[in-house]
Amino acid sequence: MAPTDDTGQVAQHASPFGTTPPERPPADGPGTRMPRWLPRAVVLVLTLYATFQLGTWAFHQLTGLLINILIAFFLALAIEPAVSWMASRGMRRGLATGLVFLGVMIAAAGFVTLLGSMLAGQIIKIVEDFPDYLDSVINWVNTHFNTDLKRVDVQEGLLRSDWLRNYVQNSATGVLDVSAQVLGGLFQLLTITLFSFYFAADGPRLRRAICSVLPPARQAEVLRAWEIAVDKTGGYIYSRGLMALISGIAHYILLEALGVPYAPVLAVWVGLVSQFIPTIGTYLAGALPMLIAFTVDPWYALWVLVFVVIYQQFENYVLQPKLTSKTVDIHPAVAFGSVIAGTALLGAVGALIAIPAVATLQAFLGAYVKRYAVTDDPRVQGHRRGSRRSGPGLFTRARLLWERRPGEREQEREREQGGGDGGA
Repeated sequence: MAPTDDTGQVAQHASPFGTTPPERPPADGPGTRMPRWLPRAVVLVLTLYATFQLGTWAFHQLTGLLINILIAFFLALAIEPAVSWMASRGMRRGLATGLVFLGVMIAAAGFVTLLGSMLAGQIIKIVEDFPDYLDSVINWVNTHFNTDLKRVDVQEGLLRSDWLRNYVQNSATGVLDVSAQVLGGLFQLLTITLFSFYFAADGPRLRRAICSVLPPARQAEVLRAWEIAVDKTGGYIYSRGLMALISGIAHYILLEALGVPYAPVLAVWVGLVSQFIPTIGTYLAGALPMLIAFTVDPWYALWVLVFVVIYQQFENYVLQPKLTSKTVDIHPAVAFGSVIAGTALLGAVGALIAIPAVATLQAFLGAYVKRYAVTDDPRVQGHRRGSRRSGPGLFTRARLLWERRPGEREQEREREQGGGDGGA
């Protein structure tokens, strides 16, 4: 039995070091009770995490729809000037938007029909002339490498190859995938068309709805940004369309002079693809005319390639700066970087809308950025501080000496010689 004191409590054993250990708190004391805010904090954290996960999942599921809405918005901005012009002359805005869309669809359908018929005709011609091409290649190989190849042996080897068998099997199994992609593309095109029609037809109502939830100062900024976006996007489409027209006319003259078939359709193809597909559009546009020209004469394909390269340089350094100086005036490096960034973010869609989006942002920010006068410093012009000297430079003195008449140079040389003799 443990010893007790006079009060009946159990006596505490003294520590070997002469101190008494502290008493333990009761099991139900305040030190072991859970804080009241902890359950609510845990519930709040779990709720925020679940909300974030749900929002991320919904954003990934709706990414396609959001991209379609973005394309539709920029398309509506592009046709806004034409729709507003018709509406200002008494036409209903919905009817004006429908007429613009009808014209665009007729032009696109006609171009696709002509291009499809041209490609089908050229594919049939290439298939029909393939034996002649194969014979010419076999004769060239037999002549230069002393071989004895025959067309029948080449055809049998090709038909019995594993590569052709695997290709046919993969093509047969991929028919359903191609059909699904075609249907998905048609649905996406219909979605973009409907949204762009509503954005263009109900543009004023949409602007009023947005401004109704903003204070007056913010309303002015939103309307200004909207106006800048319309001007820059419309200007971008206008400048690109004009450059496409000039490019199409130039390539049509070349193709017609070479006698390449389907010259008008190929010229339209080159103009549209080279202007509305950034960065790689020029090479995609020039590949088809080169292929068609090769079926006529291989040297014609080389001439088309040389002309495409020369015209691209002319367009980059002469034509494009003059046409875009008043519409989409951005530095070429900024335009190239914006296309790369847009491609990395949104793929081909980002590449298409990157330049007008950056031009709109640049114009909007330029209205609020304060400009100052640049100081007169040689470093502004690219010179170092101590690089300027009094008097003309070495190259300037050499040019002035060369421009003097020969008689003056000889007289100056005689004076220098005479001065040297006198000094001796």
